[in-house]
Amino acid sequence: MQPAKIAPRDRLIVPLDLPGVAEAEAMVARLGDSVTFYKIGYQLAYAGGLPLVSRLSGAGKKVFVDLKLHDIGNTVARGVESVAKLGATFLTVHAYPQTMKAAVEGRAGSSLKILAVTVLTSYDDGDLHAAGYRLNVADLVEARAQQAQVLGIDGLVCSPEEAASVRKIVGHQMNLVTPGIRPAGADVGDQKRIMTPARAIAAGADYLVVGRPITGAADPRAAADAIQAEIAQALA
Repeated sequence: MQPAKIAPRDRLIVPLDLPGVAEAEAMVARLGDSVTFYKIGYQLAYAGGLPLVSRLSGAGKKVFVDLKLHDIGNTVARGVESVAKLGATFLTVHAYPQTMKAAVEGRAGSSLKILAVTVLTSYDDGDLHAAGYRLNVADLVEARAQQAQVLGIDGLVCSPEEAASVRKIVGHQMNLVTPGIRPAGADVGDQKRIMTPARAIAAGADYLVVGRPITGAADPRAAADAIQAEIAQALA
């Protein structure tokens, strides 16, 4: 998918990282038509939120299922098959070659797009070294981007700090989804590799995942509208 074909308002993905389905549905109602794309991750999925994927899709919203699958190949492939039936737009897997290969197999025949998570945005070089990796963040992200492209993955999840270098590797044939987005002056939280919405778009990101600055705001819709405006201005 070419970035130019993505409508500006569809580039913002809001995570529904909330305690339960009732809270998630209330947030969707508050955001109204200002948000078209939502993410469902561990917290909501394990609180009974997976059926919400089908309900949101049926209401014309796009849904990113962020479960970061990683297991033996057959387990990953069958899990991806199940998620594809929910009507999700994106599903994440960890960017290990066997896992990516199995995920591509599992989504065959569906419209589900597989995103490979390169290195979590809460990690830095020290975290990788502590986990036993010999590569630093930048080198590991680039290596995994190259592997993902060869294996037919649809897109990558990476920090906005690596978006420009990854874009040079994969061109415009893969979607780049960047968490770690914080408007100027917002609380960084547990993120270590962050960027403002405008800078992330300029770096080559296609989609921006923005959670707490929106869902934790006194007026979530106004916060989402402000980020949408920043995205549109950056694209212009």
